[in-house]
Amino acid sequence: MGLLTGLLTLPLAPVRSVVWLAERILEQAEQQMYDPVAVRRQLSEVEDARAAGQLSDDEAAELENELLSRMMTRRAQEPEGGPCSPARPPAGTAEGT
Repeated sequence: MGLLTGLLTLPLAPVRSVVWLAERILEQAEQQMYDPVAVRRQLSEVEDARAAGQLSDDEAAELENELLSRMMTRRAQEPEGGPCSPARPPAGTAEGT
């Protein structure tokens, strides 16, 4: 960004900062919502609540379907050959160099 452009767009700096902050918050929220560890923990909590009689079988099944849908959405969003894929060895290893 040139000096003139920087000076002319300076009044927009607060707006750009708010947009940047909103994007970071969205990333964190999505990461927490689709985190496989968190989803597994919630599935365990649903099963415990079902066993304790706090949830009916229908309610538990509905919650489990929602949680599994989140997990599947996360997997569908991951690129083919992502960081957890066995098809792509880690960088720095004899196979990945």
